[in-house]
Amino acid sequence: MTLFDLIPGDCLAGMSQLQPQSIDLVVTSPPYNLGIHYGNFSDSAKRETYLDWCEQWATQIRRLLRPNGSLFLNLGSAPSNPMLPHELALRLRKFFVLQNTIHWIKAITLPNELGVEEMSRGHFKPINSPRFLNDCHEYIFHFTLYGKTPLDRLALGVPYADKSNIARWSHTGGRDRRCRGNTWFVPYATITRREKERPHPATFPVQLAVNCILLHGLTKTKQMLDPFLGIGNSAIAAERCGVRKFTGFEIDEEYLAEARRRLAMPAS
Repeated sequence: MTLFDLIPGDCLAGMSQLQPQSIDLVVTSPPYNLGIHYGNFSDSAKRETYLDWCEQWATQIRRLLRPNGSLFLNLGSAPSNPMLPHELALRLRKFFVLQNTIHWIKAITLPNELGVEEMSRGHFKPINSPRFLNDCHEYIFHFTLYGKTPLDRLALGVPYADKSNIARWSHTGGRDRRCRGNTWFVPYATITRREKERPHPATFPVQLAVNCILLHGLTKTKQMLDPFLGIGNSAIAAERCGVRKFTGFEIDEEYLAEARRRLAMPAS
């Protein structure tokens, strides 16, 4: 059973009350500063103001992470503002080492097995512009304190397409399993009524957070944190994976109430 501590209010004040080096894993997605309409948060600050604010919460996360902890940071961009995730990643080099960059693929088009037709999978937001392509991916930046955090690479492993590789490569240990790599196709679930089924403008799928937990390592993830809880997808992932304790902060009371409802927690 996961012990949940879902706390209303600003994460900067909340994280300052937590014990240093008490968190194994952070999976989160801060506001992107792209003008998205959230309930109680202005997502249109000046660029430097936004990046300075990000340094404030990054300072707290660094203080809270254990030496072999992981921060999986989901960041998106707009085609007209493509550098923001990279600018933030550069700022965060003051606090962390960028150990891995994962590409979250939301939609993809591939030929079928016969190679005669193309088929599309997943969902994306169309762009009505002659200048830009539809944006079908986001970043998951995997930050650690020293760049040396071991991962359970095969927890998300996939079978070899060429089975001769199993015997050819000694590192397989005879197992039909290889590292999935840094491209994750995780589509959104199909919904019919966004305001009821996904009442938040910028959520990541539960499965994306599950992937992060599995990759960091189930046995190593005893305490998990999400400073920007939203409607609680990271908390649901923690519950599915049996994480012992989960702490989340959310400034919007309606989002927090929805997270509690989805976790079948009593209202506070």
